[in-house]
Amino acid sequence: MKILILGGTAEARELADRLVAMGHDVITSLAGRTQDPKLPRGDIRMGKFGGIPGLCAYLRAAGIERLVDATHPYAGLMSINAVAAAQATGIALVRYMRPPWEQKLGADWLTVETAAEAAAALPHNADVLLTTGHTGLEHFLQRDDCQFVVRTIEAPAEPLPRHARLLQSRPPYGLAEEMALMEREGITHLVTKNSGGGQTSAKLEAARRLGVKVIMIARPAYGPAREVSSVDDAIAALELG
Repeated sequence: MKILILGGTAEARELADRLVAMGHDVITSLAGRTQDPKLPRGDIRMGKFGGIPGLCAYLRAAGIERLVDATHPYAGLMSINAVAAAQATGIALVRYMRPPWEQKLGADWLTVETAAEAAAALPHNADVLLTTGHTGLEHFLQRDDCQFVVRTIEAPAEPLPRHARLLQSRPPYGLAEEMALMEREGITHLVTKNSGGGQTSAKLEAARRLGVKVIMIARPAYGPAREVSSVDDAIAALELG
């Protein structure tokens, strides 16, 4: 089978590696935002498609037989476009989605729908560990009555203002590391997205143990697809024969 994986996650890399080992022709598409990304086996495509028409044209021209959306749970437009392109071309779409994190007993969470709501929910003079990536960063940086530690893999395009400090690093993160960071920086609030997975989940346990309030941005809703929550299930759902 010729399979296009919309990637950018560790699970997408694992899926591509396993499908190539099974003898399939796999192309992984990456948005190209991350410098020096970890690459899977198989062919690599970098950059945007050009919306739904461009993705449809690519699927047809490349002879793609199966489409997998294994992007980040907050990839947004790419996941929406994948649904529309699959419907337009008749190509089967499988969506890999990590199981979301669940609030544990004793954890203090506030769940909101958008970055703007999360920024508005911060109290005056909060010390914030911000782990939401680049999208929506401007909403938080407008809150000059708060102090931010902005943790990202890639540095933002614009310099941060005086009330924000960049912490550029790549997961995974351990519990002791996360607790030390929060204690050192005097963190009162953690703002994050419900990405799921184990590489960055330690921050939630660290927040629970230290009494740090979590403002959780909920996942967006995407259109219909055969959705799975493990790489094994993704391979089975592709019905590769």
